Amino acid sequence: MTGYAQPIKRLIRELGRLPGIGEKTATRLATFIMRASLEDAKQLAESIIEVKEKIRFCSVCFNLTEKDLCDICSDPGRDREAICVVEEPDALIAIEESGSFRGTYHVLHGALAPLDGIGPEQLKVKELMERLGGAVKEIIIATNPNVQGESTALLITRLLKDRDVKVTRIAFGVPLGGDLKYTDKMTLSKSIEFRRTM
Repeated sequence: MTGYAQPIKRLIRELGRLPGIGEKTATRLATFIMRASLEDAKQLAESIIEVKEKIRFCSVCFNLTEKDLCDICSDPGRDREAICVVEEPDALIAIEESGSFRGTYHVLHGALAPLDGIGPEQLKVKELMERLGGAVKEIIIATNPNVQGESTALLITRLLKDRDVKVTRIAFGVPLGGDLKYTDKMTLSKSIEFRRTM
């Protein structure tokens, strides 16, 4: 970063702290911001501040919202019998965009990763347990199909073992339109394991 004025160096350093942004990308972004109009730069800065000041967790499902309840939890048309458990709000959005689920959600805000210091206490697992009872009949575990996601799914399954609630896991397998010869071994293995009756 030699040769840049101090404010530019600071901007590059701050942009480089974002996930997935290295020094080169941070430099390109800083250059873009410098070339933008002052009004565009102010709008960007104001939108960042607005997010930090206004966005909070939904008091029920821990989705991101401006209000006490998110739009999903406040929707009376939602099926209160099913809760889909996801790791992050972006997974909730992906499921919502599929249009295939009309129940409610619970966002854990992470997955078990003991080596990174993330245990059950750092996740919203206790809050999930507090939501059970009454109308809830099914918990759909939709954590990611990796070691952390599987560990988290196993933990939730164990915690729900003695509860009067059905526990299901989203299926894994070959994507629609996929070609078997290009599918990895683990995906094929899960496809066989989670096969269904025709």
